Amino acid sequence: MSTKSTTDRRNTNSREVVVTGIGLALPGVAAPRDLLGPLPGVGCFDLGTGLIGRELRNKDRASRLSLRAAEFALHDAGLTDADGVFMGAADATAVVVSTNLGNADYVCDATDTIAREGVRGLSPLGLPQTSSNVIAGWVAIRYGLRGPNVTVCNGATSGLDAVAWARNLIMAGRAETAVVVGVEPVNDVTRKLLGERSTDAAIAIILEPAHAAASRGARPRATIAGYARTRDYATAVSSAGVRDEKPIGLWLVSQADTEAYQLLAATPRIDLEAQLGPLSGALGVLQCAAAVARLEMDATRHVLATAGGPRHDAAAAVLLTP
Repeated sequence: MSTKSTTDRRNTNSREVVVTGIGLALPGVAAPRDLLGPLPGVGCFDLGTGLIGRELRNKDRASRLSLRAAEFALHDAGLTDADGVFMGAADATAVVVSTNLGNADYVCDATDTIAREGVRGLSPLGLPQTSSNVIAGWVAIRYGLRGPNVTVCNGATSGLDAVAWARNLIMAGRAETAVVVGVEPVNDVTRKLLGERSTDAAIAIILEPAHAAASRGARPRATIAGYARTRDYATAVSSAGVRDEKPIGLWLVSQADTEAYQLLAATPRIDLEAQLGPLSGALGVLQCAAAVARLEMDATRHVLATAGGPRHDAAAAVLLTP
């Protein structure tokens, strides 16, 4: 291990973790800034053409959506060349995926097949898609990433928790870069659980230490300044680092969580699920993408993203700063 690497690992607690890339595979949304206002409806991701290609064959829908989002995010961060080859440190790049229902359709199909025909009825091509970590695995395989590989299935707070896990991996010196993906697909299973408004959604963000981004000339888009997961919103917001001296310019929150409206009463709010429908595990990562867009428009105020609340088992908060 080099002296520089040893020094970096000893000083991991002082690392600033920044967002350097964003990728969206989300119908109705062309760019992160679209999340802050009326959806354009044009120039957006096309499900008909965006989910086909040799590298997407024999993969579940959530993995195909995630691979596209990761492709766009890595390109946006300047980590792939013109041929889509990853140019970063593959051994030190983590993949963290948030999804609650990503491959539930394959799991249900497999259990139905076993009930009808026994295990001999299972297809060897379809069986790998029943793994809870299949999405993160496909992203890692596509780009040859050999760092930590994690899937978070944590209910309403899952997306923000995934961002925090990736940040922790970097701060602990376990990874130098993290590809964070939030994804939920549309299929018969998700429609039954989330309703007819369920949305195909995959969002990827790239996290790196600020010093690593600067050393390769990448532009930091936002800093992940704080995170907390607690029993209630008030504690989560405070523990994430929200203070009077850090004005919040935008709060990304669910309108259904009335507890949140007793806090920061004058702060503008956006509810992404009101625009796009239920997002489940994709919500928190999408909130971070929207936060980056807001910070690029107004670098004087911070952005708060929250999920969960009293209707769930916990509340999570992430504070993003310029």
